[in-house]
Amino acid sequence: MKVINLEATNSVLNTYMAELRDKQFQQNRTLFRRNLTRIGQVMAYELSRTLDYSSVNVTTPLGTRKMSLPTDHIVIGTVLRAGLAFHEGFLHVFDKGDSAFVAAYREEGNVERMKIHLEYMASPHLTGSTLLLVDPMLATGGSMELAYKAFLRAGEPKKLHLCVTIAAPEGIDHLHRVFPDDSVTLWTAAIDERLNENAYIVPGLGDAGDLSFGEKM
Repeated sequence: MKVINLEATNSVLNTYMAELRDKQFQQNRTLFRRNLTRIGQVMAYELSRTLDYSSVNVTTPLGTRKMSLPTDHIVIGTVLRAGLAFHEGFLHVFDKGDSAFVAAYREEGNVERMKIHLEYMASPHLTGSTLLLVDPMLATGGSMELAYKAFLRAGEPKKLHLCVTIAAPEGIDHLHRVFPDDSVTLWTAAIDERLNENAYIVPGLGDAGDLSFGEKM
């Protein structure tokens, strides 16, 4: 698996990430979701450079112009609920893409006894597609692995891109084991220090789902 860390190059993404992490900015739920969306847009743009393109003739009012357009069939697959605002950013860029959703959640507890549960999946056919699996936080990697295996029920994509805002080294190591070759790419806006004993990313930003939509029962 290839890893592309967008934080390695300074850009306006730094501003969105700083506000996303900041406890004061996090009090504004609308701004939090908006920053997740903007990070998704930036990441989608960078990812678009890796797609396949072909030349087509575009008719203008005064003639024709040959242009290179992407040929990938994009499907944006998102882990509910935290991924919804992030998903929207990718849809802004890939507005002709299809969408897929999976509901996966983890039981609270320590890293060694962490359990991931899958409850719902809805997806178009994925065979031959370019699947963007988006989820804001990559902690242990268990939810991402389970979500991908669930989507395989709809067919096997031609290309797979894993897209997150913040990744923990433990989650990256796990996905390296799940996806050992370079045909899969992990895109992240930051790589943080570690997981704590409760499998939360440190320093991270907290619970992206709660910050986006309110605390859950």
